[in-house]
Amino acid sequence: MKILITGGAGYIGSHVAKQLLETTGHQITILDNLSTGSTATLDTLKRIRDFTFVRLDLKEFDKVNILLQDNKFDVIIHFAASIVVPESVENPLKYYMNNTVNTTNLIRCATDAKVEKFIFSSTAATYGEPTEIPKNGIDENYPTNPINPYGMSKLMSERILQDTAQADPNFKYLIFRYFNVAGADINRVDGKLSPRIGQSFPNATHLIKIASECAVGKREKMAIFGDDYPTVDGTGVRDYIHVDDLADAHIKAIGYLDTDPSDIFNCGYGKGFSVKEVVETMKSATGTDFKVEIAKRRAGDPAILISDNSKIRTKMNWVPKYDDLGLICRSAYEWERK
Repeated sequence: MKILITGGAGYIGSHVAKQLLETTGHQITILDNLSTGSTATLDTLKRIRDFTFVRLDLKEFDKVNILLQDNKFDVIIHFAASIVVPESVENPLKYYMNNTVNTTNLIRCATDAKVEKFIFSSTAATYGEPTEIPKNGIDENYPTNPINPYGMSKLMSERILQDTAQADPNFKYLIFRYFNVAGADINRVDGKLSPRIGQSFPNATHLIKIASECAVGKREKMAIFGDDYPTVDGTGVRDYIHVDDLADAHIKAIGYLDTDPSDIFNCGYGKGFSVKEVVETMKSATGTDFKVEIAKRRAGDPAILISDNSKIRTKMNWVPKYDDLGLICRSAYEWERK
């Protein structure tokens, strides 16, 4: 098959590209504007197997349309987006333009070019601030009520996909709502972790990325944003998933859509860790210590987000391989050491 990966030079997109290049013979095209994607990551992927790279911004509607018309892709896996929650609160129009408007045009171009499968990178931020966490976590039927423009921009894109598929019986989608994605490529050399790719996003805001930078000495200290949440230790609780497990779900999605209808799936491990627990795990897993300060809460951060992942396990037979917070932390740390 011919597969287009938008944002494929970025963190999650590159791990999906890696697995496709390693385990399939599909023709892969990566589209990225390199605003946050890494050319070094592309060079590493090239050493696995050849692919086509197109440097293009999705806001260039005419060029996007020409690309899709000329290539007749079978599958689009769409990652390209702005992803920083506090920034979305400060600059909402950037998020609605880049995430929703550009995605809408990509969907339009996809249907015009008769692309049959569209796999979309969404987020648990679509659930907003849950008033009550069910015992088994938040499932896909939990009410969506985003509390920040990032979550809303993704939810709007979800709805556009659903309406488009309703109108076009030849167009199918799979939406993945990510919980907190972390870690780096699980690659071992002589039995030791040696990630080839990882999270290269500049000015990172993800907790495990920041903690791993502290552990290797790239940062002098880090902040915990809020210790007065209604949680076990006052800090926010999240469901962390290793990026390679998440990538595996995307690979399975391609075959899933051959025989199954369009759908929405949570991607998480179904258990939560507080910010303080993550920090202590990073220190313990790496044998390091670093300074941690308490800061005020960030805008748009809910207290608790934990997934119910029973649907993806049951319907897609998805079985995580790296459900271990210590391993997630160690892989992120080894990536930062490179």
